[in-house]
Amino acid sequence: MRIAVDAMGGDHAPKAVIDGVMKAIEAFDDLQITLVGDKTTIESHLPTTSERITVLHADEVIEATDEPVRAVRRKKNSSMVLMAQEVAEQRADACISAGNTGALMTAGLFIVGRIKGIERPALAPTLPTVSGEGFLLLDVGANVDAKPEHLVQYAIMGSVYAKQVLGISAPRIGLLNVGTEDKKGNDLTKQAFQQLKETNVQFIGNVEARDILEGVADVVVTDGFTGNVTLKTLEGSAMSIFKMMKEAMTSNFTSKLAAAVLKPKLKEMKLKMDYSEYGGASLFGLKAPVIKAHGSSDARAVYHAIRQARDMVSQNVAAFIEEEIKEEKTDA
Repeated sequence: MRIAVDAMGGDHAPKAVIDGVMKAIEAFDDLQITLVGDKTTIESHLPTTSERITVLHADEVIEATDEPVRAVRRKKNSSMVLMAQEVAEQRADACISAGNTGALMTAGLFIVGRIKGIERPALAPTLPTVSGEGFLLLDVGANVDAKPEHLVQYAIMGSVYAKQVLGISAPRIGLLNVGTEDKKGNDLTKQAFQQLKETNVQFIGNVEARDILEGVADVVVTDGFTGNVTLKTLEGSAMSIFKMMKEAMTSNFTSKLAAAVLKPKLKEMKLKMDYSEYGGASLFGLKAPVIKAHGSSDARAVYHAIRQARDMVSQNVAAFIEEEIKEEKTDA
């Protein structure tokens, strides 16, 4: 199995990316990696040579400030574009980047290509829950606007992923809404609710944002605007809470003593809520796995993104999604 990795994408590239790749190579014997980016820079950070790591030179980089569509069209020799081409031309089975999110979605859509029958791809991270099992949230920004039928496809894709990768035999699908009552919400959620009831997924109804970290559903579907706001609210809240806890526990001598006693449990809690443990955000609906790692990814986060891509390839997620979408259209 070969995975193409954008070595130049992310706040801590290329070192964090390369360090994550080395961890993955050590962990998985069946893995081969193509690092895409400036060859001299990459080789200067590689701690050792390996027959399982190939470097593909790219003399351009798509920056975080670049306009996504224009950048993909104009920077043909960028690390992100060449990475996507490796997948499109079947020299790689999946690809990963921590770079410009919009550009990666554009490259995924126009270079890797959509699965037949998918109307809109969806960006889907796995987020932590109190139990530590996590839940899938989609869409978180691939499409700001959505139609009811798009949410239905999100539910189907999320259900396939939860079954094949997370190992959940009957994933619970929830529709993010302003209340749990059947008739709550706007026109989009009301129509989506009715359509989801008619699908083959295990739809449990509406769920509220305050309950999703409690694990009320295994997959939560919503439009990209609402999903992105929800994602960033959760991220910001978690960072603020940990910051306040740190300030409170270092404010005086007594607090520091208490912090010393609680330190192991606090580390355990922080690890449970750490996004990097769950991999990156998958761009569902494409012909092959495309993973968006967080822009601030360290080596551990890159490693887990590679693990996630490997799981998606080995479990043939794209093919299962295509089959499920075909069956849903036939039933309709």
